Amino acid sequence: IFPKGKKMLRTVLALCAMGSAAAFAPGAGMLPKGLSARATATAPRMAVFPGTYSDAVPFLKQPANLDGSLVGDVGFDPLGFTDIFDVQVLREAELKHGRIAMLATLGLVVQEVYTFPFFDKVDPIPAHDVIVKMGGMSQILLWTSFLEIFGGIALFQTIQGKRAAGDYSFDPLNLSVNDPVKRERYATAEIKHSRLAMLAFSGMVHQYFITKQTVLQQLSEFRPINGFPDVTYY
Repeated sequence: IFPKGKKMLRTVLALCAMGSAAAFAPGAGMLPKGLSARATATAPRMAVFPGTYSDAVPFLKQPANLDGSLVGDVGFDPLGFTDIFDVQVLREAELKHGRIAMLATLGLVVQEVYTFPFFDKVDPIPAHDVIVKMGGMSQILLWTSFLEIFGGIALFQTIQGKRAAGDYSFDPLNLSVNDPVKRERYATAEIKHSRLAMLAFSGMVHQYFITKQTVLQQLSEFRPINGFPDVTYY
């Protein structure tokens, strides 16, 4: 039997996991018509407070500015950001961070397996300090700032309604040209993978800080959190 503090921690972690998973659940607009109708009819609702409730978080009201028009919208906005900021701006930021997180997640794992011949073998997290000492981080900051200029121009076009959020017309393999159904399917896949990658990268980085193990090391030689439950290894 664990102390109350540890029980509370596990409860909080479980609730956070449930809330995160809800963001990946398909909304009513993504289901076939028959399933959509049944899902809407059987979705849990709290009769105490009248109104429409979120599909992702059934005990919270449906955000007023999330009407299902965006791909991947399941009404998940527990902090009410969409009541403060433009929804298109938030989607632009979500896609930008998600795309970077997908690349970062892949790079974090590949770096454990392969290292370029002209670099020393260093764990992914300590490699940050090595790059800073070598001056590489200044170059990354320079080129990132350069790209942000074009990103800012594109964002203004999105606010003016001239461009869909996150759309840079980048499709070198022509995967969705002139096929709106396929384009929507890929857009849904992208936003779900983006959300998953942001959670995954954050988890992998914090895992290293806690266990001092890389991702593949953690998979092969699992270590629980130091001191929980009653484990000490460093």
